[in-house]
Amino acid sequence: MREDSRRWIEGDRAHCWHPFTRQAEWCREEPLVLVRGEGVWLWDSEGHRYFDGNSSIWTNIHGHRHPRLDAAIRAQLEDVAHTSYLGFANPRASELAARLTALFPSGTLERVFFSDDGSTAIECAVRMALQYRLNRGEDTRTGFIAFENGYHGDTLGAASLGGVGRFTGLMQRFGLDVRRVSSMAELEATPTEWSNHIAAVIVEPLIQGVNEMRPWPAGMLAALRRWCDARGVHLILDEVMTGFGRTGRMFACQHEDVVPDFLCVAKGLTGGYLPMAATLTSGAVYDAFLGGADKAFYYGHSYTANPLGCAVALASLDVFEEDRVLETLQPKIARMAELLAGLKERSPLVHEIRQRGFIAGIELRQPDGSRFPADARTGEAVCRAAWSHGLLTRPILDTIVLMPPLATTEDELAFAVDALEKAIAQCG
Repeated sequence: MREDSRRWIEGDRAHCWHPFTRQAEWCREEPLVLVRGEGVWLWDSEGHRYFDGNSSIWTNIHGHRHPRLDAAIRAQLEDVAHTSYLGFANPRASELAARLTALFPSGTLERVFFSDDGSTAIECAVRMALQYRLNRGEDTRTGFIAFENGYHGDTLGAASLGGVGRFTGLMQRFGLDVRRVSSMAELEATPTEWSNHIAAVIVEPLIQGVNEMRPWPAGMLAALRRWCDARGVHLILDEVMTGFGRTGRMFACQHEDVVPDFLCVAKGLTGGYLPMAATLTSGAVYDAFLGGADKAFYYGHSYTANPLGCAVALASLDVFEEDRVLETLQPKIARMAELLAGLKERSPLVHEIRQRGFIAGIELRQPDGSRFPADARTGEAVCRAAWSHGLLTRPILDTIVLMPPLATTEDELAFAVDALEKAIAQCG
């Protein structure tokens, strides 16, 4: 092992704390130290190359070191890296807000509140939804409806909305008043008076991510929009994972022509370059906050509307338009389906393929269809084995996530699926 690799690993073991990680095990293992990227590829400190199979935790859109995104950041650095958004404006934020709202029909999502990450985008929407009711004198509408097995982030409010116990179980004793349902049918069966205390419903549109990439039935989102409209309940869409082309449209809600009252985006907003988030909402919501100090929205972050983040987000939107990203993505979505269907045919451990657009979950089970013992951690073993075949990705339990950058070519996609097939065989 190179001297630099050893030094970095020892420093990590001595001082760092990783997310969603069993630290005792981590400190006994030899981690990869990722040092460089180009396109859909990453290199570790030992010089080995890997396909970025989960887009660096679902963030990267156009590939690493994209020349136009790099240039946008360098150009902004010539002016200023950061200025406060509290009491001041900046050019890139104004431009980005206009571009984002223009992605939706005129007169719908007209306002943008910038924050730092997916959790804070959700927190922002939740606090807006609550204060909107209070500002309008609707003091009894303080509850939320969320869906079982949903995931909306790790800050306290976002975590209390979640329905995945291993992430949110401890937090559900605190925070928001949340009622959970498992399906649209269950929600529609609830009494009308039940909704009189609800401020908003939150959902991951089209597909639940942390719930092992499980898609919603076709038409579910449109039905949910109708249910909310009939009861005066706001609809919050968590598009932190699904936004910016992942499902084949710019946003998942566009598949069913749904416009929410709040749209939360992060991850792909900057093309995977910088931490930044946005909560889009309607003019009607915004208008409820106009007036005296008692109606102002007292919420924000030191790096709100960071000019570097705004600049690279604008460049990402330029790439979508100039390179016709969504148009060229369609044959790659079809090719992914073909490759994964072949994988299922050849591997007895592949139980089910769940795909929406360029998002796929490959669920592994034993040949008889039964689940692997939880303590076997089969999904983790397969992903670790994939390193030796040049693929980086992560599992959700025993479901392997394949969510490559949209810039992936069909040949690169074939490489990733082949590497995954070899890793599954190695662990089977």
